[in-house]
Amino acid sequence: MSNSSSFNEFLLLAFADTWELQLLHFSLFLGIYLAALMGNGLIITAVTCDHRLHTPMYFFLLNLSILDLSLISTTVPKSMANSLWDTRAISYLGCAAQIFFFFFFISAEYYLLTIMAYDRYIAICKPLHYETLMGNRACVKMAVAAWASGFLYSVLHTANTFSIPLCQGNVVDQFFCEIPQILKLSCSDSYLREVGLLVVSVCLSLGCFIFIVLSYVQIFTAVLRIPSEQGRHKAFSTCLPHLAVFSLFLSTVIFAYLKPPSLSSPALDMVLTVLYSVVPPTVNPLIYSMRNKELQDAVRKLIQLLLFQHQ
Repeated sequence: MSNSSSFNEFLLLAFADTWELQLLHFSLFLGIYLAALMGNGLIITAVTCDHRLHTPMYFFLLNLSILDLSLISTTVPKSMANSLWDTRAISYLGCAAQIFFFFFFISAEYYLLTIMAYDRYIAICKPLHYETLMGNRACVKMAVAAWASGFLYSVLHTANTFSIPLCQGNVVDQFFCEIPQILKLSCSDSYLREVGLLVVSVCLSLGCFIFIVLSYVQIFTAVLRIPSEQGRHKAFSTCLPHLAVFSLFLSTVIFAYLKPPSLSSPALDMVLTVLYSVVPPTVNPLIYSMRNKELQDAVRKLIQLLLFQHQ
């Protein structure tokens, strides 16, 4: 195959070879997807319908749930369909769309987590200026900036990746299309331009990481100075879920992409990819609702309302 125009589909890596194991994979992914759909859907509906949750923190949480739901919907349904129909194929345009939307949502989520750290920093370290700095207009602008940045980077990376000639066949060693796997199919040295873009993105991500770390150093310093135990508990209950979500997101991505080459194998790469692309969107709603009484009450009222309507 001389270049990417000589074929019109890619072959994804299958989870299993036998029909029974493929059916097991379909069932597991269906359960995970439904859990993510229900968890994020409940948060989106609760924050939208409960006026008490119309605050900057929950506005950003609403955006995070939308991104999580979009992220997992980009990869899991196609993988489930392939297992159910015993196929590995994904169309050329489908692969490009997967890369575009996956990079869009995952980068927008990272920028949004950075904004959420800033929100917690202002709320705890500069409470007197919170309403001024985190007004409705400012929150909307920050959320739009996160989505727009993710969109811009996704356009650049997707266009650049698929402008590279592909000479190494069309077999993608992953259960969905992602940029590193497509670059493995490129001709010699033709992928260096995209690698350069990825390096720039890593540098920007490192800047966000440093900002989040410094924010939380100041946040925890301020929290420990709060005289009342109840005040410290409330501050920790709003900060720890965000820190847990960010740590889960970052640790799985870092391990997936920066592990030593000697540890690399198709099976391990697939497991690590599931950890950073499927697990966080599923468990984030649980993490955020675990210590958040306001959100728990809103979700409980929503569930009671839904049950009452069906009676």
